[in-house]
Amino acid sequence: MALLRAASPSDLGPVIESESVMLRTPQTSDYPAWAELRAASRDFLTPWEPLWATDELSRTSFRRRIRHYLRDLREDVGYALFIFAAATESLVGGLTLCNVRRGVTQSCTLGYWIGAHYAHQGYMTAAVRAVIPFVFDSLELHRLEAACLP
Repeated sequence: MALLRAASPSDLGPVIESESVMLRTPQTSDYPAWAELRAASRDFLTPWEPLWATDELSRTSFRRRIRHYLRDLREDVGYALFIFAAATESLVGGLTLCNVRRGVTQSCTLGYWIGAHYAHQGYMTAAVRAVIPFVFDSLELHRLEAACLP
């Protein structure tokens, strides 16, 4: 069962914990671990992701990404979460809830990535299971759709 801590005014978003993973909003201090994991996993990830920009792994690009995530969070249109292994606190991947649509639709799209070294170990399954109560209970959405790239 996942534990969800609501964000306080000083927090930058939700913290979602399960037995094996912890999910939270990315922070600028995550840059070294993120850049290292993404670089090491590039060949593994590129078949499933949009083309990487030439500065994809730069600190400047990461800061832009964080600003975008925080704007989406404030506007309730997207929630980016990094996934950490609970046992080691190592960054293992990321998950986004984007295209949050309110009104009659009440839905969002789930996107995700996992570092090559952490694939096939159950981290993503645990992360998706942990985020589902957040989507339906906290955000009060009615539909969660997985994103797919052709």
